[in-house]
Amino acid sequence: MQKILIVDDEPMMLKIASKILSKKYQIVTASSGAEAVEVFAAEKPDMVLSDLLMPEMDGYELHSILQEKISEPVPIMFMTADESDESESHGFEIGAADYIRKPLKADILMRRVGNILDNLDKLNGLKQAVDIDTMTGLLNKVASQRKIGEICATERGVLLMIDLDSFKLVNDIHGHAMGDRILVKFSELLNAVMSDGDLIGRMGGDEFIAFCRNITDEKIIAAKADYLNEKIVDAAKKYMGANFNIPLGVSIGAVFVPAEGTDFVDLYKKADKALYKVKQNGKHGCAFYSENTDTPAQKDFADLDKILGERNVQNEAYFVSAENFKLIYRLAVRLVKSFKQDIQFVRLTIDAEKDSDIDELKDLLTANLRMTDCAAQVSRNQFLILLMGTKPQEWNFIKMRLMAKIKTLKNLSQCKIDFEATAL
Repeated sequence: MQKILIVDDEPMMLKIASKILSKKYQIVTASSGAEAVEVFAAEKPDMVLSDLLMPEMDGYELHSILQEKISEPVPIMFMTADESDESESHGFEIGAADYIRKPLKADILMRRVGNILDNLDKLNGLKQAVDIDTMTGLLNKVASQRKIGEICATERGVLLMIDLDSFKLVNDIHGHAMGDRILVKFSELLNAVMSDGDLIGRMGGDEFIAFCRNITDEKIIAAKADYLNEKIVDAAKKYMGANFNIPLGVSIGAVFVPAEGTDFVDLYKKADKALYKVKQNGKHGCAFYSENTDTPAQKDFADLDKILGERNVQNEAYFVSAENFKLIYRLAVRLVKSFKQDIQFVRLTIDAEKDSDIDELKDLLTANLRMTDCAAQVSRNQFLILLMGTKPQEWNFIKMRLMAKIKTLKNLSQCKIDFEATAL
């Protein structure tokens, strides 16, 4: 049942509004703006119905304070006996969801509150859809980083980086449709082995991430790894036959939170180091990060390629951070000067209001540029690209191919996209 906070300094108005709305909603009340702030923090209502003119703290000020204290905008509807249009206009200017005059009419109040909460449900549904990886039903990369990052800062548990070993061979031998089927099944297994309240996401390809709340025992994670390794092979044999002989399996790198820190980026790097340790020791298992985790300088020269090399190399562009792009750009300039390499430097700008459109363009670039090309998002609406071994005339063909791909996507085709290119 959705919850509404009603705020009014007149006891009779609180009683009337509560009686009307309690037929369908859970009601909590406050008799002042200051009390409303405390009640909101404790009860987390879905919306606020507030008198506009109250002593000490009026409805405008209450709305402003609530917006500052919470991360998501809260829908608020003002009620007032003021007949002027000015107060109504000002209420909408500061972001009020609706406005109703006293004395309250039950049918009008119910209908307007219902409209606000129905729209809120739709917005929440759309927001959740944006967070989901369409193939697996797990959190996507962006949502995983955001939500697990928030948990790492406040809760105890284990951060897991999870890889499917030898998955590329499934795609190469049995086709991408079978690979997708394995990814979907593996996602189901992850959901089965995790507890309610744990977060699971897909970072891309065959890489996954999870946060297990309140786990402090390594044996529990080891048991989960054993279960996943057993069940994914069973599923593969069921799908591809008993003679299936690809060494498919699961490797997990783990780090305890907050024992090893609370910053997500730092914890992610530590879990990655633990994952490398599993990969170097036969795969199909799990390892926990510790300060003694091997570093490249401590390994034999023959093992350095395993540590420094890129895992699960995909046939797509190399997408890096803006800072790393600077280093690659400087190396590219040296290659041009010393070896007369043909390298095109491209700046792409997109005029898009929605972040989802920008993410879609990033995915398109990653998938449609060559694996020898390098790209980075350097601001919200700007990407830089290095096209290795590419002559100016070849760039024109690449641009035409990218634009053709863009035109096939409904959202991107509505955005203004500009290319600028020059030879290094």
